[in-house]
Amino acid sequence: MAENNLLEMRQIEMTFPGVKALNKVDFTLRAGEIHSLLGENGAGKSTLIKCLTGVNKKDGGTITLEGKEIQPQSPQHAIELGISTVYQEVNLCPNLTVAENIFVGRQPMKHGQIDWKTINRRASELMSRFHLSIDVTRPLSYYSTAIQQMVSIARAVDIQAKILILDEPTSSLDDNEVQLLFDVMNELKKEGMGIIFITHFLDQVFAVSDRLTILRNGQLVGTHKIEDITKVQLVTEMIGKDIDTIFSLKRAEVADGEADMLVATHIGAPEKLEDMSLNVKKGELVGFAGLLGSGRTETAEMLFGATRITKGEIAIDGSKTEIKKPFDALVAGMAFCPEDRKRDGIIGDLSIRENIALAVQARKGFLKPISTKEQNELADKYIKALGIATPDAEKKIGELSGGNQQKVILARWMATNPKVLILDEPTRGIDVGAKAEIQRLMLEMCGEGVSVIFISSELDEIIRCSNRIIIMRDREKVGEVDGETCTQDQILSIIAEGSTAAGGEAS
Repeated sequence: MAENNLLEMRQIEMTFPGVKALNKVDFTLRAGEIHSLLGENGAGKSTLIKCLTGVNKKDGGTITLEGKEIQPQSPQHAIELGISTVYQEVNLCPNLTVAENIFVGRQPMKHGQIDWKTINRRASELMSRFHLSIDVTRPLSYYSTAIQQMVSIARAVDIQAKILILDEPTSSLDDNEVQLLFDVMNELKKEGMGIIFITHFLDQVFAVSDRLTILRNGQLVGTHKIEDITKVQLVTEMIGKDIDTIFSLKRAEVADGEADMLVATHIGAPEKLEDMSLNVKKGELVGFAGLLGSGRTETAEMLFGATRITKGEIAIDGSKTEIKKPFDALVAGMAFCPEDRKRDGIIGDLSIRENIALAVQARKGFLKPISTKEQNELADKYIKALGIATPDAEKKIGELSGGNQQKVILARWMATNPKVLILDEPTRGIDVGAKAEIQRLMLEMCGEGVSVIFISSELDEIIRCSNRIIIMRDREKVGEVDGETCTQDQILSIIAEGSTAAGGEAS
């Protein structure tokens, strides 16, 4: 074993039916190192981690931990070997307390009974290590996603993990929470822990990593010290294409005097949205900018009937439309891709074909089932049009990468030929290449006359794609700017000041 290599994975191979997921991949992790594992969705990152943690049994290659070959048989076996994983979706028990989650399955005992005093004291000490003073006797569900992830990390530290795998841990965190996580990662690094960091946020890779490894199509592209590679080189290696080719997008053109396809007038609901008015022209892409909790998602859910409005009115294509539930919006020609695709979008045990056909079937009515032939025609059409990576339409959607799942959800709504398409964080948690494809599809739909509402936490893509940008803060619209001429600083200034003082049109 090379000096200081905590983990060595050599010539790892993994094959699924019709897909070579890993082809002789090498990966090394040093003690006291933060090592980012990067690649597009479907590049093989998750498969490599699953081989390391015993979820999948590799077909070939060797795994060596501290100089000894290991064969992880299950996630629990991996934990016993000193390999612990914190996922984007925290896999703890929300109904148990913080302390119980840290010590579940290995509770200290005293006189034949669980020693609650010791459990709570040790849990408090662990959280204090991460500069968090919280009540560890409260249920985990009481706390934010960021703190829940810290609890997962605290558990890994207490079981003396040698390797900590962080799989998309920052997707749902704000900037302050991300910095808190990075501080903890750096402390653990100083103590000699090896950390594998999986993320799609390239700025974060450069902020915290020592080295990075890039996979593409199941193969190793390269491993680099962070100081030896630029962001442009990184993206080029991940995608296999020049970055200018990837983001050569053309903003949708909206003719002067184009009619409004959607008009919302003073809509609102208690504790959801104060008072919101907006319009979207035919073929226009309107972006929504704002911090988490600013009201962007609440607006989208009201427009689609997922949250019922208690005041105001909505008109679609010139006709006043009463939307009490999502079915009303669907019939009126609206479509909605929700923020949490796993919770609200996909049905993981159904096939790609079945997931794509769902919205068309819902609008038609379940007493008039769509034939399997029609479903296959729909699925084949959109698998080809959107470049969904799958051997066939019968593959379960839950087995696809995040980017391909997002494409299937988009295909579901494209199949309804919508007049208005609402996309809530459609590019969150997917790789650079898939992100560019989603953006390109949005703009192509605008060119075909579809009106698009686009919500994103990434200001650069909001500015790159939008004709107009609505800026929200504290569940209110506080500004509106031209997508072609505005800057990130202008938008951030409006968010900070809570007004259009930075130069947007009056709301």
